[in-house]
Amino acid sequence: MKKLIVYQINSFTKEKFTGNPAGVVLNADGLNEIQMQLIARELNNSETAFLFSADDKNCDGQIRYFTPTRQVPICGHATIAAMYAKAMEDKLEGCILNIKTKIGVLPFEIIKESDDYKVIMTQGAIQIDEPLNEQIAAKLINLLGLKNEDLNPKCPLQIASTGHSKVMIGIKSREKLNKLTPDFDGLSKLSNQINCNGYFVFTFDSNEKNILTYGRMFAPLIGINEDPVTGNANGPLGAYLVHNKIIDFDSDLFEFKGKQGEAVDRSGVVDVKVKIANKKPVSVQIKGDAVVIFKTEIII
Repeated sequence: MKKLIVYQINSFTKEKFTGNPAGVVLNADGLNEIQMQLIARELNNSETAFLFSADDKNCDGQIRYFTPTRQVPICGHATIAAMYAKAMEDKLEGCILNIKTKIGVLPFEIIKESDDYKVIMTQGAIQIDEPLNEQIAAKLINLLGLKNEDLNPKCPLQIASTGHSKVMIGIKSREKLNKLTPDFDGLSKLSNQINCNGYFVFTFDSNEKNILTYGRMFAPLIGINEDPVTGNANGPLGAYLVHNKIIDFDSDLFEFKGKQGEAVDRSGVVDVKVKIANKKPVSVQIKGDAVVIFKTEIII
């Protein structure tokens, strides 16, 4: 029998029962995919992260991510949660851990502040596709319950990725954002058609000076109708904003805070940093707080 150390962590918040919950299994060596999938289903978070020992000299460890229904290549909030749980469990000082993921080895920075931690995740390579064609765009708008006049004309409907792709949908109204009731079955079928797992609807309609965007993320294809606060949506959003010159920037860095989760009463904030070269986005980092909800053991 094996005794697993399991944390439940809320990411992108310091307030319990807000932000995005993730499961973390800190000592996953020896688990197979069937066992990981069953554990993720049992914990029933949008993602559960499993940490493994390093398998070569080029990394400090490995991480895998499972939704309740399938494995995914990368996850922002579960990375924040996993590194936070590891820092708490091992009483780490500030450090950078090079962790092997399904999209390559990525540096995750743990920042120690007094007796607490923040985590910075460097995301994967930026990829931004051509805007969706008119037929697909019209179908998507209808499935989200939107009309053309709801859309922000500066924002093309476009797939952006830093490892796990999302369609970016900019709209005018935060009130409209919070009232969306998408057709999840239709969105799931569309995901297979366009080979994209999620849909990030966002707006600049903010009444908070330090918050640039509000968003909601829907990913029914991977078993997540709505994800409360999404690192792998807010991160590529930053790259998308720079790529399309939707925001003003006159340096080699664009930073902003994105808020998410308001509509499901699980608000959290993602700090996004986009490095720019030749007026194009070249890398993305996200930073977030976290808070422990519980620590337990599973014996299997």
